[in-house]
Amino acid sequence: MPNIALPSGQDWDAVNVGRTGGSNRVVVPKTAAGISAAKASGKLATERKFGAGGNRSAHSGAGINAKRLEESDDLKHAKVDRSLSKAIMQARTAKKMTQKDLATAINEKPQVIGLYESGKAIPNPQIISKIERKLGCKLPRPGKKPAPKETAGTAAGGSASRRPGGGTGGLVRGGGPPKRK
Repeated sequence: MPNIALPSGQDWDAVNVGRTGGSNRVVVPKTAAGISAAKASGKLATERKFGAGGNRSAHSGAGINAKRLEESDDLKHAKVDRSLSKAIMQARTAKKMTQKDLATAINEKPQVIGLYESGKAIPNPQIISKIERKLGCKLPRPGKKPAPKETAGTAAGGSASRRPGGGTGGLVRGGGPPKRK
């Protein structure tokens, strides 16, 4: 049988790790004078990207001004009424509780009670009712808008609210079937 050398899977050639001979090494200028000299000799070219450099935001400009013109409506949150904040404060001090005591009793943060007493909170009916239950008093609620008044013809059972076609069904309720007798 002939002696054939099979590759053993191992590569025994020399491997250069690190710097090469230095012939193809690129030298980058580090000073402003070196950069300008490289530009003058044509070894270095620079490009200015669109919108690059400067201290301006890409989103500033006419777009924000247009939004400001559109949003000229008075967009403010309803704040707690001064009478409610004073009532909470008086009822709490009458029970000899601190803001922290009241807050822990109703499972809220102490900052919430502070905001209600300073009049800066946005009124939340659930929180107000919890405070009422804990303090045992009725607090003044923020005013609701009054319901529209009925006209004389519809309030007296005029023909406007009757069912068309005979009137055996009685008055029509808000969108549902007629009331049973």
